[in-house]
Amino acid sequence: MLGYGYWTLCEELNRLGKIYPFLHFEVIGESVMGKSIPALRIGQGAKELHINASFHANEWITTPLLMQFVEDLACSYARGTAWQGSNIRRLLSEYSLWVVPMVNPDGVELVLHGVNDEHPFRETLLDWNGGSPDFSNWKANIRGVDLNDQFPAHWEEEAARRGQPGPGERDYGGVAPLTEPEAIALAHFTECHPFELVVALHTQGREIYWNYRDYEPSESEAFAERLALASGYQAVKLVDSDAGYKDWFIQQFRKPGFTIEVGVGVNPLPVESFATLYEEMVPILLTAMDLQVVNR
Repeated sequence: MLGYGYWTLCEELNRLGKIYPFLHFEVIGESVMGKSIPALRIGQGAKELHINASFHANEWITTPLLMQFVEDLACSYARGTAWQGSNIRRLLSEYSLWVVPMVNPDGVELVLHGVNDEHPFRETLLDWNGGSPDFSNWKANIRGVDLNDQFPAHWEEEAARRGQPGPGERDYGGVAPLTEPEAIALAHFTECHPFELVVALHTQGREIYWNYRDYEPSESEAFAERLALASGYQAVKLVDSDAGYKDWFIQQFRKPGFTIEVGVGVNPLPVESFATLYEEMVPILLTAMDLQVVNR
């Protein structure tokens, strides 16, 4: 796996759909450059959960991690076998897991493949990138907007804190919240589902962020401690951070939301770390699927 880009994701979704016909696929929107943003559901339960990945372009390794999790989950479900002590058929009879494996497809492609002569944003992107053709540090979408600074959760305060005057590789939240089609698609998708909890996969730090300005429900901290215990990660109470997806979810719905910072090192994390990252991530996600969320 030299790099897991958008077209690899499309191939993998097609392959999994043929092997496991109980998987459900749909498109929740399009990127700036017109790429369909796919979502996948596994499970038939009345309680709905959501996990997403690759908000940030240089954190693309979260996509194959999440896709491997879905495949292993589907395999256990099909065979009727337990996985790491979890009864998968029971879990997926109670829960429906909705996955958006690549929120930022244009950005991921930019990190992995750069810009060729035909790229419609070539000159602008090179200018924003200081003239360098190396986009490996790029976090934003193709318009230079950080999609995880795009949500209407004290957006103005985050924009002032970041102090980014315009588009670039990271930390620019746009001219207003929800201007970017990728963020709009995920917000609309979330509003259309009664998710019990959400998880956003990022890299790196081996940390679990669980709170937002005291809007989170009372059980969120205990849930985060369970996720930390399962993984060896640290549950962290964040301050001075706004406008992220899990921030908005917590504020909007008063339900548990988590950002998982997978692994440790410098983004993009090396492909060689995939097995270790996956071993760390699986118990977090299986535990998240089995948290007993209080019905409101």
